[in-house]
Amino acid sequence: MAARRVYNWVKGIDSLFQAAVVQLNSDSDWERNWLDAESLIRQAVGAGAAFVATPENTPFLGPHEEKVRRAESLDGATCRAFGALAEELGIHLLLGSFAERSDDPDRCYNTSVLFGPDGAMLAAYRKIHLFDVDVSPEVRFEESATVRAGSESVVARTELGGIGLSICYDLRFPALYQSLRNQGAELIMIPSAFTATTGRDHWHVLVRARAIETQCFVLAAAQQGRHDDEGLRESFGHSLIVDPWGTVLAEVEGGAGFAMAEIDLDRVVRVRGQIPVQEHARFEVALGPTPRPD
Repeated sequence: MAARRVYNWVKGIDSLFQAAVVQLNSDSDWERNWLDAESLIRQAVGAGAAFVATPENTPFLGPHEEKVRRAESLDGATCRAFGALAEELGIHLLLGSFAERSDDPDRCYNTSVLFGPDGAMLAAYRKIHLFDVDVSPEVRFEESATVRAGSESVVARTELGGIGLSICYDLRFPALYQSLRNQGAELIMIPSAFTATTGRDHWHVLVRARAIETQCFVLAAAQQGRHDDEGLRESFGHSLIVDPWGTVLAEVEGGAGFAMAEIDLDRVVRVRGQIPVQEHARFEVALGPTPRPD
């Protein structure tokens, strides 16, 4: 399991608030993507959201080599824009992910960034599991060709509770989510650009499973539709908010938009009390011995 990092462990948690997930159809036009995201974030806040999350690859979803060329630092234009918006609106805001510059000229990080109501960066998470698959002629992808894997799991303790960060393909690796639960997560973020082919069969099942097994709220903001990466990619959409029982509270079924639901952290406490899986878990038996290399 990756190393872990915990940010900003604070008191005074607000146990009841409105959260929203934004659904986008990003492309290679940074300005258009920013304006679309900004508009929907403002609409969600106008409807009462105190916490808004955007999808994976919010500012750019186009040719992968171009993504690397455009990669920025954590204090670059993209993070400054989202931090300033969070401060202006007085909200917690998750930039689902952007291309963060690494020290490898051929690869960037796929990085999720959480901002507080003062605009400060509360946490940054670099995607650990990279999407290298050969599902079908329509779904062949090698994310590791242009993206460098992260190595640390991240939970931010905020005024809205413990927020665990993950990105898209991480969804298929439940041990990461158990680690986030163990570190104090009460809400888990899964910003995504899940493919239409895999999303039809796996998206709802996996998102609900991660909520049920961790007994956390899950906010899964998603990309939808086709993107301008030579027509090779179509995202499934269906941005979700799921409660700790696995109930879907809100969903954006099609097109750009947002969905909002009430987050009641007392619900986390109640569900964990009803089925205390954390106390029952026998990790030493379930995980077994560490495999030895041949």
